[in-house]
Amino acid sequence: MKFVGSHRGRFVSELIEFVSFPSVSALASHAADTRRCAGWLAERLRAAGLENVTVVSTPRHPIVVADWRHAPDRPTVLIYGHYDVQPADPESEWRTPPFQPAVRGDDLFGRGACDDKGQLWAHVKALEAYLRTSRRLPVNVKCLFEGEEEIGSSNLPRFIARHRRALTASVAVMSDTRMLGPDRPALTISLRGGLGLELEVRGPRRDLHSGNFGGAVHNPLQALCEMISRFHDAGGRIAIPGFYDRVRRWPDEERSRMARTGPGDREILRDAQTRQPWGEAEFSLYERTTIRPALTVNGLTGGYQGPGGKAVIPARATAKISLRLVPDQDPHEIEMLVRDWIRRHTPTTVESEVRTVMRAQPALVDRRHPALRAAALAYHRGFGTWPVLVRSGGTIPVVNMFQRWLRVPTVLMGFALPDDRIHAPNEKFHLPNLYRGIATCIEFMEQVGKMAPPVRCDASDLHLSGASS
Repeated sequence: MKFVGSHRGRFVSELIEFVSFPSVSALASHAADTRRCAGWLAERLRAAGLENVTVVSTPRHPIVVADWRHAPDRPTVLIYGHYDVQPADPESEWRTPPFQPAVRGDDLFGRGACDDKGQLWAHVKALEAYLRTSRRLPVNVKCLFEGEEEIGSSNLPRFIARHRRALTASVAVMSDTRMLGPDRPALTISLRGGLGLELEVRGPRRDLHSGNFGGAVHNPLQALCEMISRFHDAGGRIAIPGFYDRVRRWPDEERSRMARTGPGDREILRDAQTRQPWGEAEFSLYERTTIRPALTVNGLTGGYQGPGGKAVIPARATAKISLRLVPDQDPHEIEMLVRDWIRRHTPTTVESEVRTVMRAQPALVDRRHPALRAAALAYHRGFGTWPVLVRSGGTIPVVNMFQRWLRVPTVLMGFALPDDRIHAPNEKFHLPNLYRGIATCIEFMEQVGKMAPPVRCDASDLHLSGASS
């Protein structure tokens, strides 16, 4: 840790450079920025001492892989992270430009500072610190950093399926989740799945003058809002028939444990900066956001969006819809239910079309796995206290992929804080968590190195076909 302490300034300066890349995976206009970010990350991995560093091309955004495999009698850790970020809009609400990172006090502000560049950086710097001081690691390591997590990781399944042997590991670890507070570390043991849809409603062939045609034709924007208003009943329950058929019912013992260890209603409302809750009254807010599914409307477009008014009936309107799914819901099955519901509830005066933009399976982590014990000990070393086990309402597609195709558990060892404003303007990363996170990642490797029996480290490297370095 002496190395880490003496290089803190450089670590932060490099992280600022990392965050300055506008690697917004959802926007084609930032495709070149995303590629440049991948190349920059690859160079930093080489400088840290990793080997076989490769930038792998995909149909959209690159995957960066690297490894260090000189401990044949030790377990192998697969480190995952993502370097792509969410769009920064509305940029007018940022105190400083989203891709001109700024340090204010103990926080680094910028889009992606926390999700996931700052948290990923803790692992990279832990590897560098270990290799620079000890010249070797206590485990074998394989790194997999992708550029499409924020848009559903659509090219990752093909990559993992094609390179299963090269990705063989004893355990996977990622830092892309939240703690409960600055001194309250948490290990996440469940994630909700996801389904992203775009619902478009079309009416007249062109925009119409609202004075000449208002009251005579059905406004597509109004029709869309009428449809959206029927997604939930008065109690906040999703009104699509069959939607809850596979939702798992958790025993009272587990719900009591969640009430003891998870955030309370007041804490969640405070983090959301709102006063009144909404949703299924028979469940706590923590339960509603973790073990219950949700349907949210993330955006509406249609008609005039500029300043002032414009007397127009738009020809079309679109809603972006996100569904968070829980075990044992399947996104493909839910998609069919939603499509059928929309078809039956589309007014005859308009037409509708549904486009699928993302599917991801829910994931559960075996809390009895020795790797979670290793992570708990690592947190105790890095933060001075033991972590609690929590559930997350978020979606990370790769966790289920690792379970299904690599047969490897994933340790969700996050360093984000509830007020880090992930996906919102003025996103930040608490820099003390970077330093503590590096210490935690170092200790995690040491603890996993003591695990037995280890999975054999595959002799083949990660220099993959179709790659460009």
